[in-house]
Amino acid sequence: MISADDIRATYAAIAPHIRRTPIIEVDGSDFGILGEQLVLKLESLQHAGSFKARGAFTSLLTRKIPDAGVVAASGGNHGAAVAFAAMKLKVPAKIFVPGIASPAKIRQIREYGAELVITGERYADALAASEAWVAQSGAMPIHAFDQRETMLGQATVALEFEQQAAGLTTLLVAVGGGGLIAGIASWYGGRIKIIAVEPTLAPTLTRALEAGRPVDAEAGGIAAESLAPRRVGELVFPIIQRHISNTVLVSDDAILGAQQSLWTKLRVIAEPGGVAALAALTSRQYVPSPDERVGVLICGGNTAAFDFKPRQEPG
Repeated sequence: MISADDIRATYAAIAPHIRRTPIIEVDGSDFGILGEQLVLKLESLQHAGSFKARGAFTSLLTRKIPDAGVVAASGGNHGAAVAFAAMKLKVPAKIFVPGIASPAKIRQIREYGAELVITGERYADALAASEAWVAQSGAMPIHAFDQRETMLGQATVALEFEQQAAGLTTLLVAVGGGGLIAGIASWYGGRIKIIAVEPTLAPTLTRALEAGRPVDAEAGGIAAESLAPRRVGELVFPIIQRHISNTVLVSDDAILGAQQSLWTKLRVIAEPGGVAALAALTSRQYVPSPDERVGVLICGGNTAAFDFKPRQEPG
């Protein structure tokens, strides 16, 4: 559906509006991981706090925007990204989020000047409300994951990562609806191993791969606001099915442990969904072989310091 040339053209269009987020090489032993160094890409430092800004700017810069502006449904990060991009490009935006959205993300959306509607308990509820608003208002919807422009924008993460860290053999990526990993998989096209990481309590992609098609899955756990859309996208699924190597499930405790380790070792704060890929390594749910050069995407940082609850160490 999207080619490397499409991704390069997208990157050229959005580059003036996004950050080229840094990478950092760390000794795996610092995180209790055997083997060579890990390469972390800190997309948590992107505008609006996550990779989602890439897809948001792609939609706003490449599509015709009606007078009614744009609308998005989101667990929080996509909404913040659309609100940020709309503010920068002076476009009206209305964002629908569910009740589980974090206070930090709700504050962000409001600070960026978008109209905010909190409705329902889960992402699916917010999506249904946003679709009703589109039908009523004529506003342009920007889907959080299952849209070509969204995938193209998120794919630019991989383009950047390859420029910054040549020679990766494996890349671990957290999965919610699938737009990020589908974009990344489209860029690499099978040239490296891509591991999809999901919370045990929100196994959206795992269930889809088992069924051979997108199906409803559990939508709970500590990362539910960013990694629990109920089902993976219809557009993204064939790309993921073709190109990823396997899925790994991580517990809430593993996510909290990785979150704490990232803060302790690097003084980097990530939200639970943003650190899920690292949790696959720190909990040993994915154990690299000695010859693997492993990249990890830290994909979101939208949590306030007072929301961060360090795990209590024994003793």
